[in-house]
Amino acid sequence: MKISTMTAAAAYLSLAAIALPAQAADKASAFDSSERKEIESIVREYLLVNPDVLTEMVDALQAKQEAEQAAAQKAVLAERHGELFEPAEETIIGNPKGDVTVVEFFDYNCGYCKSMFPSVMSLLNEDGNIRLVLKELPILGPSSETASKAALASRKQGKYSEFHQALLGHRGGLNDDAIFTVAASVGLNVPQLRADMKDKAIEEVIDRNRALARELQVTGTPAVLVGETFFPGAISKERLQAAVEDARS
Repeated sequence: MKISTMTAAAAYLSLAAIALPAQAADKASAFDSSERKEIESIVREYLLVNPDVLTEMVDALQAKQEAEQAAAQKAVLAERHGELFEPAEETIIGNPKGDVTVVEFFDYNCGYCKSMFPSVMSLLNEDGNIRLVLKELPILGPSSETASKAALASRKQGKYSEFHQALLGHRGGLNDDAIFTVAASVGLNVPQLRADMKDKAIEEVIDRNRALARELQVTGTPAVLVGETFFPGAISKERLQAAVEDARS
């Protein structure tokens, strides 16, 4: 095998091994064992001399994966638009008739959700034309599940917005005692709230949110959607405001 041919094959195989494992295996089977050893030696020597190539390859793979994720999310947005932006049961805070919709997946025990909360509320109040769709996504343990069920149950008493804000504003972790103490502090009838939490419809809302999160490849909270732009993780007030303005343009 000529060196130039081997070098080309080595470069191809090293790239394919990272980006296209199946194709790499097919290509490798075209060489006998001695040729493969020679190729592996050339690849190793080349990468030792040019380690930056590995960084470039990893960057290229990451860009490819991000593009694939964005395409998958866009497809979900089109298919599940109504569930995301026009939910039948979720509570919308801010301006229900706002010209821009922000969707937020959150957990009441999420520190990043709590730290982002003041910025979100400040922007809602200052702008006056944003509708915020809240997606309860309890992923941080049983107390998160209890908090989400209590929040969704509070809708029957017309206290969702107040209770939501009080729970996110609560300092420290939430256990059952803290959740129901916060509920009482915003004027909720706690015995009624406990009874309403048993409604199967509440569990169904949470299950739908989890399914949506999986399809959107949401792996943590918060996760924010502005128009068709997806932001994994907490974002600043300035960045959120810029995204809202972009959605309006």
